[in-house]
Amino acid sequence: MTREEFNAFCSGLQATNHVVQWGNADVWKVGGKVFAICGWNDGKDAFTFKATDLAFEVLRDEPGIRPAPYLASRGMKWLQVYETCGMNDSLLRDHIVTSYDLVVAKLTKKMRAELQV
Repeated sequence: MTREEFNAFCSGLQATNHVVQWGNADVWKVGGKVFAICGWNDGKDAFTFKATDLAFEVLRDEPGIRPAPYLASRGMKWLQVYETCGMNDSLLRDHIVTSYDLVVAKLTKKMRAELQV
């Protein structure tokens, strides 16, 4: 997946917004909370997302995937796909949607109603 494809995919999810932060990283949020990031890998595209507990345990040691720098070191279950061998585009999109869903689930009921998510 390219950065452009990543941004196009994330923009298609409901009630999202995009900001550029942290050294030119594309950061995608829903309800003001981050669910996906592209950047942070020595100038190469790397894709970071929140993971379920099970996905984090299963995928964190796979080739091309690692616990997300900074986020995972603080005990959060975030993964980063930093090499193309890490996972195919379809599976990456599935994990981005799961990340989005995990973040939406943590929003207040009022916020979810306002965003219609």
